[in-house]
Amino acid sequence: MLIVQKFGGTSVGDLERIQNVASRVSQSKKDGNDVVVVVSAMSGETNKLVAYAEHFSKNPAQPEMDMLLSAGERVTASLLSIALQEMGHDATAMTGRKAGIITDKHHTKARIENINPKMMTDAVKSGKIVVVAGFQGVDENGDVTTLGRGGSDLSAVAIAGALGADLCEIYTDVSGIYTTDPRIEPKAKKLDKISYDEMLELASLGAKVLQNRSVEMAKKLNVNLVTRTSFSNEEGTLITKEENIMEAPLVSGIALDRNQARISLMGVKDRPGIASDIFNRLATEEVNVDMIIQNKAHDGATNIDFTVPVSDLYDAKAVVDAFVQNKEIDADSYNEEICKVSVVGVGMRSHTGVAAKAFSTMADNNININMISTSEIKISMVIDEKYAELAVRALHDAYELDK
Repeated sequence: MLIVQKFGGTSVGDLERIQNVASRVSQSKKDGNDVVVVVSAMSGETNKLVAYAEHFSKNPAQPEMDMLLSAGERVTASLLSIALQEMGHDATAMTGRKAGIITDKHHTKARIENINPKMMTDAVKSGKIVVVAGFQGVDENGDVTTLGRGGSDLSAVAIAGALGADLCEIYTDVSGIYTTDPRIEPKAKKLDKISYDEMLELASLGAKVLQNRSVEMAKKLNVNLVTRTSFSNEEGTLITKEENIMEAPLVSGIALDRNQARISLMGVKDRPGIASDIFNRLATEEVNVDMIIQNKAHDGATNIDFTVPVSDLYDAKAVVDAFVQNKEIDADSYNEEICKVSVVGVGMRSHTGVAAKAFSTMADNNININMISTSEIKISMVIDEKYAELAVRALHDAYELDK
């Protein structure tokens, strides 16, 4: 079996942990598997490199930052390869360039366009353990690029797809995907399996175990993905096609996103295209709009409410202010004291009453719902932030996710 294993920064946080990773990789090889390993920089290393750059410039050039930041993963790859060699394995470290990872030209947030896996394939066929520096590649001109947040996960999934790997294991400091955040609800259960679509919803709704970019790629490339901890031998959670899950649960998890702000526009000018103008301007400023509600008041005025990440609020205000100054919006208001709680499950497609149970649970706990958004497998509700944890626990209990 060909396995791609990815180890994040906490898993390779110091020399002792790199040695532990080497032992785990060694065991996989001894079990008869072909192994390709993708590694992140050691914990804190990337921040240290950024600080070095900022000592000289508060706005360093992005190509130079890519060259600098890619060094962190190369250090880890080299050290792990040396550790494996010392254990008697034939191991080789590869940069993103040597692994054949070709990206677009967007420095510090590049996207993988293609992988030529020949050097990796040849090394694996010769019995080598291949250790790849994650988070990086090169563009068509040969310039080093980095993939942005979650880049090493992306590297691992893309490599697994290119190699036709049987499994891609993502090792982190958590043991898998839970029905909700165990720090909020101690009765949360770890899931054995979850579908790509459910994981995408949970990742986009605040679950931080995996970045949704890596799950999207796994779905596209049909890569069986497992997330598990590097600190024990505990089984993890398999993320796979829906048809590979024998009995899809009604609800798989409850997600909480505190990074939400609500923007209310009152008295929006009643003319064709006004909503298009507002949201196109927001898109131009790269403001990520989530929920949108539009309604007409009794006096005929149009009101629009929408949510954005708190980090986008400053840019969103600037856009809205321009429309207010042009007298196309009478008034605006902002609320950062909100959160979004979501119920996710592929079983919703074939069952009724899921939404009704969510709404009645909120009512039973005297929690007012400000906004609602639904899809085939998701119900999201915007509520006051002070009720966040109560809502998560109540919904987790209502759908009996601890059973």
